Amino acid sequence: MGVFTYEMEVVTKIPPTKIFKAFVLEGDSLIPKIVPQAIKNVEFIQGDGGPGSIKKITFGEGSQFDYVKHKVEALDKENLTYSYSVIEGDALMKSLEKITYEIKIASSPDGGSICKSISKYYTVGDFEIKEEQIKAGKEKSSGLFKALEAYLLANPDA
Repeated sequence: MGVFTYEMEVVTKIPPTKIFKAFVLEGDSLIPKIVPQAIKNVEFIQGDGGPGSIKKITFGEGSQFDYVKHKVEALDKENLTYSYSVIEGDALMKSLEKITYEIKIASSPDGGSICKSISKYYTVGDFEIKEEQIKAGKEKSSGLFKALEAYLLANPDA
């Protein structure tokens, strides 16, 4: 088993607590409304969203995957950090044991936010993650985040 790590940073005009609330705390209901072609729905299998919770994310019709299950590892509302693992689903492609994500949202100098994400891919056997796979995943994540930003800018009371 190998572990491949990559980091990503997205800058947004939205203040940290607001983007954290929308992306992490209310994202399960908000994101399917904003980008239903990406995420059809989110349902809790176990728990209420806190650490130990397991949720099933069903992707939209345009996705190459059907679903994944996330396990919430940690949630810190004060420090605006969130971590979870993809523990099941066709996105693991039978070549990954799991994928973990650590997200930290911090203030940017202009009053907006910087979202830093560390992703770790735990491979099965000698499987290696290709650069284009990481790039494609990074672009989808960034696109989802930017769609959420556009929604919040268009709906300041949301």
